[in-house]
Amino acid sequence: MNGGTAAGEGPVAGTVERLWRYPVKGLLGEELDRTEVTGRGLAGDRAQALLDLATGRVASAKHPRLWAALLGYTATTTTDGGTAITGPDGSGTDERELSEALGRAVTLITERPPGATVERAVPEEVLARGITAETGFTVSELGRAAPDGGFFDFAPLHLITTSTLRATGSEAERYRPNLVIRTRGEGFVENAWVGRELAIGPTLRLRILAPTPRCAVPTLRHGPLPRRAEALRIPAERNRVVPLAGMPALPCAGVYAQVLVAGAIRVGDRLALD
Repeated sequence: MNGGTAAGEGPVAGTVERLWRYPVKGLLGEELDRTEVTGRGLAGDRAQALLDLATGRVASAKHPRLWAALLGYTATTTTDGGTAITGPDGSGTDERELSEALGRAVTLITERPPGATVERAVPEEVLARGITAETGFTVSELGRAAPDGGFFDFAPLHLITTSTLRATGSEAERYRPNLVIRTRGEGFVENAWVGRELAIGPTLRLRILAPTPRCAVPTLRHGPLPRRAEALRIPAERNRVVPLAGMPALPCAGVYAQVLVAGAIRVGDRLALD
C-alpha cells in the first residue's frame, strides 16, 4: 500500500480494487476481474453510444432532464463480442424500445462522428432546482485527450480512489470509473498524481492528465442506487480545483489518464508512481 515499493519501480500508490467497462456510453456497465488495456482504454469500453436524432448530439445523463433514465439501462458484452442492453426490469431492449421509453428518438452508433458533442447541465442549477427543471447547459466536444474512436468525455481512462469515496461517502458506481484504486486515508489523494506516471502490473503504464470535473450524474439514481445530492455537494465543498489551465475551479473527484504502454490489468494489481 502507500509507502511501499514495487520491484524496480517507485512508491506503491495503491491496489486495483475494482474494474469497470461501459460498452455503451451513458448506460450502466459491467464489472470485470481482468482485461486488456490499449491506447483506447479498457477493451470494449465506451465503444458505442446513443445518438439523439433530434439534436445530433450523443445522449448523456450529464443533461438529466433529458437523459437521467439512461442510468436505468445496462450494457454488457456478450460471449460473441457483441453488446446486450437490458432495461430496468432485466429484459432485453433495442433502439425502438429505448426511444419509446426515453421519449426521444435515438440510434446506436459505433463510430464517433467528427466533432461529436454532449450537453452538460450546469450542476449547481440541477442541485438547486431538481433534475426535471429547465437549466442552463454547455456543449462539450468528446474525447479531446483520447485517440480517434470511442466515446470518452475527455481521456480513455478514469480512476478514482477509495480515499475519495470515503471522503464523499458515495458508492463508486456513481462516478462511473474504469478503475477503483484501494488507498489509505481519507481525502482526494489522486489530485497529487496529476502529471505523474503510474505503472500497473507487469507492463501497463499510464500518465495522469487532470482531475475529473463532476457534473450532476453522480447525484442521480443509478439502477438500484437512489439519488444522492451529496455525491456532488461534498466535492463542491471539499475539492474544488482547477482541472486544466484556463478553466475555473470545479468540483472534482477522481482523475483522467492516458495510456503510455498497453498491457493487461486485473483486480489485485499494484500501482507504482513513477
